[in-house]
Order: sequence, then C-alpha cells, then structure tokens
Amino acid sequence: MLTSKYYLLCVAFFALATYKTYAETPPKTWIDPDTGHRVIRLTDEPGSASFYFTDNGYSPDGKYLVYTSPAGISALDLKTLTSHLVVAGNARAIVVGRKTPTIYYTKTTDKRGFLELWCANIETNQAHKLAALPRRGNIVTINADETLAVGSFVEGAGQDYGGPGASQPHVLDQPVNKSQMMATRLAARLPMWIYSVDLKTGASHNLVHGTDWLNHMQFSPTDPNQLMYCHEGAWHQVDRIWTVRTDGTETTLVHKRMMEMEISGHEWWGHDGNWIWYDLQLPKRINGYVAGYNILTHERIWYHHEVSEDSIHYNSSWDGSLFCGDGSQSLGAQWIYLFQPVHVHNDHTKGENLIGAGVFKSEKLVNMSKHKYKLEPNVSFTPDMRYVIFRSNMFGDTYAFAVEVAKATTP
Repeated sequence: MLTSKYYLLCVAFFALATYKTYAETPPKTWIDPDTGHRVIRLTDEPGSASFYFTDNGYSPDGKYLVYTSPAGISALDLKTLTSHLVVAGNARAIVVGRKTPTIYYTKTTDKRGFLELWCANIETNQAHKLAALPRRGNIVTINADETLAVGSFVEGAGQDYGGPGASQPHVLDQPVNKSQMMATRLAARLPMWIYSVDLKTGASHNLVHGTDWLNHMQFSPTDPNQLMYCHEGAWHQVDRIWTVRTDGTETTLVHKRMMEMEISGHEWWGHDGNWIWYDLQLPKRINGYVAGYNILTHERIWYHHEVSEDSIHYNSSWDGSLFCGDGSQSLGAQWIYLFQPVHVHNDHTKGENLIGAGVFKSEKLVNMSKHKYKLEPNVSFTPDMRYVIFRSNMFGDTYAFAVEVAKATTP
C-alpha cells in the first residue's frame, strides 16, 4: 500500500512539474487540431510581440521580421528563425524602412515631454540620432523613400487622454473601456498638429492643425508624398479616414458616414499604394464589410463577411489577392482568419458612382479561444505570403507567432 501511494505521489509530482514546464515554455510548433494549419512560435522572450498591423515590420528583402521585447528591439531571420537584439533598452519601435534594412524608433530624454528620433541598421546594429522632436511630439510613420517622418503633438501642457490616473496594465494591452476613452479624448478638443521631420536635416514642419484628435498617420508604401490620417474618437462619432499631400494640399475625406451607429476604421494601405482598406460596419456589429477605396480611380468595393468572422484588424497580402483577420470577442469569432475576396459581378448595374459588391470566403487558421482579447493580435502577411504573423497571450505571456497559410501536409 505504501509503495502504491508513493508511486501515485511520484506520478502526481511528475505531472505537476511537466505542466509547470509547459506553462513556462509554450510549444515551439504544433498543428492546430481544429484547422489543420501549422503554428510556429517565433519569439522566445516572454512579453515579446510583433508590430501593430499597419506598421511595417519586414526588411525590404523580406528576410527579417522586427519585433519588440522587454530587452528592446530585435530582428528575427524568417528562414532560420534565429534572432538578434538590434536596439537594447527602452526604445519605442516605429517601422522598418521600405528601402533600407533600417528600424526607426524614438527614445526618451532627460527633458520631460521631449523625445529623440533614432534609427539603426538591422544587419549591423549601427545606430544614430536623426532629430530632436518638438515638445510632446511623437513619430509614427516613415515615408516610402525614407526622407520624411510624420507624427503629432498636442499644444500646451495638458493630459492627452483626460481623466486623472488613467493607466493600462501592460504596454500592449488596450484600455478597459477603449470606446469611452476615445470619446473622452475627442471631447477634450485639444489643439494639435500633424507635423513632418526631414530625416536628413532634422528640421520639422507643421502640416495639419485641428482640435479633433488627429491620429493613425500612415505614409503610402509607394508614394513618399502621400499621407493618410484619421480624425480619431469613438468611431460612430467621426468621419474618420482622410488623406493629404505632404505639402498640405489635396485634403480628402475617404469615407463619409451614412447612417446612425455606422463605424469605419482600422484603415490601412494596400501594398500597391493605390488602395486604402478599412473595417466598415453598417451599423455597428450588424453588417460587416472590409471596404476598399482606390485613390487613383476612385473605385470602391465592399467585401461582406459574417458577424462570426468579425475581426479587430484585417490586413491584405502583398499582392492584394488575400486578406486575413485576427478575430474578436464577438460570438464565435475567436479565430485567426484567412479570407479569399470574391467580387460579385453584375454588368447590368454598373455605373460610375456605384460601389462594387463582394464577399469574403473564409478559412479558419488558428483557434484563439484561449487568447485574451485585451491584447489585439494584429495580423500581417509575410512578404512571401507563406505565413500570417500575429501576437498572442494564449499561453499566458505574450509571444509572436506565425501560422502557415497552406494546410500542413506532414505532422
């Protein structure tokens, strides 16, 4: 009897030790039993994450994925899955350059409210300072030929988000009540500028002024003088998506609201630089679309998806043939999705001002039922379109993952 009890105790101890090891070290790769797609954990550092879905994290040759961790900013070789630290310490990553293997980032200074803009070569780790930024100024995007940076700053010395004591539990997590936070910030009517910085001289130039919340600036991936930005707030309150040239001309509203509780947002550039894509709901959580607007031809197309396929962010492949989504807390939507766009043609109703109709044919890539959506997964396609990259806390800590677009053929 004693031997039997001892044996059971040993089994229990071994099981507990195994569970603890598994919990501390998530699996490196597995095939999702619900989808048949292989998932790979890309990063080893707890608290590491891929970039926000609009921010380019890939080197121009497609070799490296840049990611963040508590140690700083690192580059992962997508072929060997080995990584190296590029920028150590407390630095805020912005984007990887479109022309050169360069990571752009900001650093704090000894002067409260002032940041510096820096860059580092991904392959050599050589870094240098580019500019001292205006008071309360940030930088969020770099143009296609890496000659200009754009950010924003609020005039005066008030709080950006209103509400004393407002905080987030983790730098990657979203506020508990994000919609209310955004409405509060919009209502503050803080005077602010979108501004540019010349990366050669460090000189800054004010571009767009307003008392709306000007946010989400994104340079075109192909046209160095074309900028997209938004009037931020709770999405049903604002005509959100705008474009402007870097000389301040051709300010254009991309989408105007048409009904109560209509929302549009989380906009991004297609890689061709011609299409702007965004999440559109008519009204909120009832009819969902990924909508596209061509800035050259002014053509529009809306791809419909089911409510159960609702995603916080959508993204498009480098050739524009596929889309992906990161799921959401909507009923049944806890998945990483692959979408094939299908254009519904009807020659009898074509007209100059009509919106093209389409639907998404969906495929589930990763079961995200164990993911806590206080962290947004932020999906993106790798340049070779072999993988969809996302961040997840499905194992507790946050890591960056990749899922193969093609189903696994071997275990």
